Amino acid sequence: MNSSSSNDKFVHRIRALSASASLDRLRQISPRWLIGLGLVGLSLIAVPIIQTRSTGTANTEAARSEGILPIETVTAQSVDAYEVSRAYTGEVASLQASELGFERSGQLTELLIPEGTRIQAGEPLARLDVRNLQTQRLQIEAEKARANAQLLELEVGARTEDIAAARFAVQDLEQQTSLQETQLARRQILYDRGAISREELDEYRFGEGSLQARLDQARSNLQELQNGTRPEQISAQEALVQQLDARLADLDVTIAKSTLNAPFSGTVAEHKVDTGTVVGSGQSVVRLVENGRPEARIGIPADVVNSLNIGEERTVELNGEKYTGTISAILPEVDAQTRTQTVVLSLESRAAAQVNPGQTVRLNLTERIETAGIWLPAEALTQGIRGLWSAYVVVPTEESIEAAGEVEYVVQPQSVEVIHEEGDRVLVTGTIRANDEIVASGAHRLVPGQQVSLTNSPSQAFIAD
Repeated sequence: MNSSSSNDKFVHRIRALSASASLDRLRQISPRWLIGLGLVGLSLIAVPIIQTRSTGTANTEAARSEGILPIETVTAQSVDAYEVSRAYTGEVASLQASELGFERSGQLTELLIPEGTRIQAGEPLARLDVRNLQTQRLQIEAEKARANAQLLELEVGARTEDIAAARFAVQDLEQQTSLQETQLARRQILYDRGAISREELDEYRFGEGSLQARLDQARSNLQELQNGTRPEQISAQEALVQQLDARLADLDVTIAKSTLNAPFSGTVAEHKVDTGTVVGSGQSVVRLVENGRPEARIGIPADVVNSLNIGEERTVELNGEKYTGTISAILPEVDAQTRTQTVVLSLESRAAAQVNPGQTVRLNLTERIETAGIWLPAEALTQGIRGLWSAYVVVPTEESIEAAGEVEYVVQPQSVEVIHEEGDRVLVTGTIRANDEIVASGAHRLVPGQQVSLTNSPSQAFIAD
């Protein structure tokens, strides 16, 4: 079904819901409106209007007599995602067969099991070249050893020899600075007498400033050595060691994934590639078959296949019965016509005596779609201009809030876009915010800015807003 026919179907449904709701409300409201109009006519002829304060039905009748439309509201509920259930069909095969491949790319160095050999689950079938990974591991181990040595040095702190050397450096610079100050004072006298030039005096002044800066730096270094290592430095070095540990662990996982192990007991039916071939991630290397156990092959779109993993258990339907199937293989090839990948499920042993090859099997998957939106009743929507949808938000008027008396409400239209429809509710996105009070039904009777009265109590969040 294309998007146009789907949208027309949704429009007809909204109109049917709105018409039904409007008819029910009209049957309830019409007699009361006639009474309200009669009372207004009598009041204009002779009888003065008597103001009364009441709740419930009395307020509703008064609102109707003044042209204020009574409505019911619902609170907008926001979500970050929604779920869609889809069914995929396939057929039962007589054998469980898996197209096995590596999770990473690399050069195939060994095919360990000859074709036609029966093996047990967990036995290695093939290996990739891991020499570069082992070299990387040695390099990381060397970096970790150096980081541990630096950490130990920071924890122990500065040696007494380093502190003594720093102290001697400070004393030497202090003596040089004192000498420079004496010489500068003498040069100042000579300059005052005209014996030397201004340039010579400036050179001695610059020399004094340079020595003073070096002295301040030496004192700072001495103070740092005497205070010891800061805790921040030790923490940073410990974090570096932990980072190297994590790199080693990740590399070990990659090395382990370079060996292809049998997921179940069976027979090696075929070697898909030869030794020395560079294979890609997920490429079929070995076909493994198990006799006497049925399996289901179901075509699933490639984007949905990414959410499935080998070894997961799924429930399938067959002849009205439900069976547990374990995903044993996901074939890498995409069908050119259906644009789907074949997912192989190994059915439980009790299905062997109850199913036959070629029978239709169904797999239901729930897909979580990460899209922010707000749930609203379908009756809350009304079709606007240019095919857009609108919903009315109920807000208190500024005059009634400032008067601090009885709160009066008006409606304001908000444009929305329908993302998903589920039963009698729809998921929308637009200018509506979470916890807004939305007109629950009959939105086609309203106009922007129309004054309304609530037949139900507004939520606490709506009052606070």
